Amino acid sequence: MALVEIRNLKKYFETPAGMLHAVDDVSLEIEKGTTIGIVGESGCGKSTLGKCLIRMVEPTDGTICFDGLDVTAMTEREFRNMRTRMQMIFQDPYASLNPRMSVSALIAEPIKTFKLARDKKELESMVLELMDRVGLARRLAGSYPHELDGGRRQRIGVARALSLNPEFIVCDEPVSALDVSIQAQILNLLMDLQEEAGLTYMFITHDMSVVKHVSDEICVMYLGQIVERCDTRELFANPLHPYAQALLSAIPRPTIHNKKEPIILEGELTSPINPVARCRFAPRCAHAVDICFQAEPEMAEFGSKNHFVKCHRVEELSGVTKIAN
Repeated sequence: MALVEIRNLKKYFETPAGMLHAVDDVSLEIEKGTTIGIVGESGCGKSTLGKCLIRMVEPTDGTICFDGLDVTAMTEREFRNMRTRMQMIFQDPYASLNPRMSVSALIAEPIKTFKLARDKKELESMVLELMDRVGLARRLAGSYPHELDGGRRQRIGVARALSLNPEFIVCDEPVSALDVSIQAQILNLLMDLQEEAGLTYMFITHDMSVVKHVSDEICVMYLGQIVERCDTRELFANPLHPYAQALLSAIPRPTIHNKKEPIILEGELTSPINPVARCRFAPRCAHAVDICFQAEPEMAEFGSKNHFVKCHRVEELSGVTKIAN
């Protein structure tokens, strides 16, 4: 069952040169209790997509349905109650925390805002319980963010997200600012919490190794559009879009016998401001032909079930066949 359904979602920003298409006609579903990974290079629209889902940023067009309810049609007052069900963990655990608030005050803030505790004693109990769940020692309750390392600061962010008992959490590169050993701890924490509470995640990252570890399904984004979407194992075993192939070829492999060279992308990036109707990856694609510069490809299903690709030449280059709708 899909907990989140996105249909033709768009987010444009007005600039002096025209409209910047940060998210452009994105459609996908996120099954309850699963993790969907969103990958792509910086500036492709990953974080904007996540912020649109929880309405930190208002979409320009399209619909977002959460548990059957159209949240894009809700007023701010109507959506307030939905905010307890949808939360976000931010990329920078220092910038996202108020440096003047202690650990206990930071974790208590959402609980107080939504009046979930009956009295001060219950509030303190809830804060300490959350600290236990995310692995924060209770002795740190009176500490401030600058006194803690990055891993502990990010645990505060996780505790704040969990404080309202949400069903869906957008994880916006939650481990990219952390050391590798701390990354593993936070990833394992998130996976344990998902198993414990049945959480649904959208996990945004540019690290292919991380997304392989945590995701059930992966969407590859390029300049505001999803260009490939499929099961995690399927993507790593059989990437079909040239951009996805380039991303996977760049993953370091710990072997001296690996002679496979990474795919080097050349050419100019397509401008996201008022883009023309064509394949946005065409100027950097070694396989581009005339049709790629003349028409925008459609997202279609190829080869195995639920493997969607946005490319004119998939059948020709990979030999897989298009699945008729």
